[in-house]
Amino acid sequence: MKYVSKLFTAAVCSMGLMACQTQPSATQDPVDYVNPYIGNISHLLVPTYPTVHLPNSIMRVYPERENFTGNVISGLPLIVTSHRGSSAFNLSPYQGDLEKAANVISYGYDNEVIKPYFYSVDLDDEDISVQYAPSHQSGIYQLGFAQKGEPVYLLFNTRNGELTTDGKTISGFQNLENNTKIYIYMETDKAPTEVTQRPVARERQSCYALAYPQGTDKLNVRYGVSFISVDQAKKNLQREITHYDVQKTAAEGRDLWNATLGKINVKGGTLDEKTIFYTSLYRTYERMICISEDGQYYSAYDNQVHQDEGTPFYVDDWIWDTYRATHPLRLIVETQKESDMVNSFIRMAYQLTPHWMPTFPEVTGDSRRMNSNHGVATVLDAYNKGMRSFDLAQAYEVCKAGITEKTLAPWSGKPAGVLDKFFKDHGYFPSLAPGETETVPEVHSFERRQPVAVTLGTVFDEWCLGNIAKNLGNKEDADYFLNHSLNYRTIYNEKTGFFHPKDSFGVFVEPFDYRYPTGLGARDAYDENNGWEYRWDVQHNVADLIKMMGGKEKFVNELERMFSEPLGKSRFDFYATYPDHSGNVGQFSMGNEPACHIPYLYNYAGQPWRTQKRVRNLLKQWFRNDLMGVPGDEDGGGMTAFVVFSMMGFYPVTPGLPMYVIGSPTFQDLSIKLENGKTFQLKCLNYDPENKYIQSAKLNGKEWTKSWFSHDDLMNGGTLELVMGKHPNKAWGAADADLPPSFTME
Repeated sequence: MKYVSKLFTAAVCSMGLMACQTQPSATQDPVDYVNPYIGNISHLLVPTYPTVHLPNSIMRVYPERENFTGNVISGLPLIVTSHRGSSAFNLSPYQGDLEKAANVISYGYDNEVIKPYFYSVDLDDEDISVQYAPSHQSGIYQLGFAQKGEPVYLLFNTRNGELTTDGKTISGFQNLENNTKIYIYMETDKAPTEVTQRPVARERQSCYALAYPQGTDKLNVRYGVSFISVDQAKKNLQREITHYDVQKTAAEGRDLWNATLGKINVKGGTLDEKTIFYTSLYRTYERMICISEDGQYYSAYDNQVHQDEGTPFYVDDWIWDTYRATHPLRLIVETQKESDMVNSFIRMAYQLTPHWMPTFPEVTGDSRRMNSNHGVATVLDAYNKGMRSFDLAQAYEVCKAGITEKTLAPWSGKPAGVLDKFFKDHGYFPSLAPGETETVPEVHSFERRQPVAVTLGTVFDEWCLGNIAKNLGNKEDADYFLNHSLNYRTIYNEKTGFFHPKDSFGVFVEPFDYRYPTGLGARDAYDENNGWEYRWDVQHNVADLIKMMGGKEKFVNELERMFSEPLGKSRFDFYATYPDHSGNVGQFSMGNEPACHIPYLYNYAGQPWRTQKRVRNLLKQWFRNDLMGVPGDEDGGGMTAFVVFSMMGFYPVTPGLPMYVIGSPTFQDLSIKLENGKTFQLKCLNYDPENKYIQSAKLNGKEWTKSWFSHDDLMNGGTLELVMGKHPNKAWGAADADLPPSFTME
């Protein structure tokens, strides 16, 4: 009964709004801190979803509603196939007159509890209780029916597919995009007395009603899913869930989550801080998902079933934001998984025609969304941090092709065209001139050209390409791409100190306001953020950016000015045009991923104390243990990886450089269990929650004055000791020799 008591405690405290959430418990395990409700009401755009799943697994579910304020839920979910998607199938329990029931029932609900490994809710209008637990490729529901005089039914629905029955079980598929199907096989612990097909509202929809006798007070439903076949879905179920005990499956899931989250152990800090930390860490495990099933997988990249040959296949990623911190975090705590994911990217590229590195590799294929081609950053970062489990030459071939053969125009998978030729020749992606009409077919009608965002993102990608070529001994390509990676200079306006859109005649677009660029989401110049945000988007060469802006003092002053500069118009007007630019501190936007490295840039100018102050303040201002505790679209780990790193006390400003810039740890003591058997520790001496400033440091017992440390320092199992204080030591990390490294041509 030990598990039941822990599950009950988790249920009582799961919302993070109860009295117990303010009182620490000596028996809490890492998963007990996770509050999936954090961020379930969005500030402007998309909320987080309280996802129930095992780490990086196919099986993901959450209640079908718009957000936490939803008054009803639409049936019970069975499998969410993509991040932020809806359930592919639906299960609606019912008791009463079947003629009065819709195929998918909208339920009033109460007493909901969600943990990573467990879901329960009362469908109070219908007097039905629900418990659920997932495995990797299967799941189990326990349904309780209070009205014992009524007949009981299960309504099983697919929105776009076919279902069949043998009178005891239900199986079938739902069509997704790009000829991809998700298959299901479902059975119950009691044999139905009748299974009937119900009328449906539209073609390609299918629904069956399973009838059970009056007096049925409990039904257990278990099912398997597959991207390969119904038979494989059945095998997945039989491999994972051989019983009808929902609590047994939940207990197994809880143990796995504890082992996973427990790879990072923190001491000190408040209960809310631990909740925010472990919830953020849990968010980074929602994607990518492993879709290997008994050593084989279906790939939407060539619509074939493949043998995985011992390397599991992963999909569902939005690399535009996850390359920044999610992938670097996995390189530390999930090294083998990250290896499998990088190998998956390369496999996808060779399964695609043409062989281009993916950018948004989803379950249904590469959707080519956003801008730039940052898969190359995951390759370089992995290789430069010691990974040798993939073929670098193959990776380089598909990365280079994706950047040089595919158009750079956002949200497009078309071949390179006239704008790409211009970029190659002139070093920047051209803006439309004032009054010019778009005629280039590669340009998306809504997403526009995003010329500054494309230029800055692509020169970073070219820096990555150049470094891979250098590792391969390809001097010609290395010199070419590394030189091209300096082309952020082509759109730098020396008079204003901003990156400024420039037309094909080489003329800066005027008039121009960096706060209010034209196009929804600033897409005529940037992407989702304004010019203040993109002013700092030179991740690979911060030292050069400092020189261009007039030196370290001017650089710091301009950073400070960004955090002080008002929006300049009402929030109603501002957010109507720039809804992604949320979580504002002045012109800074904590609610969008291109901002995540900015607070750490003070270190490069010799004032790391300002980073320590800024990071702590941003965490306090925008990441909280409540329903609106995430300032923007979280994107399945893209933003919460920033929280994990920042609360640990360091951040990977430049994926591809094997080092971390030091911030200000939230906790007194941190230990990371590494897959090589070693442990990295970060200890804060003179710890107090208010002591955010580093006074001095030691790395492995030796005095450490640098405001950064290397990946090897971490992976070798080092110990970083920081002496903290309430007021800054402005001399620590200030010397030129102590600044974090940037790009060099050497």
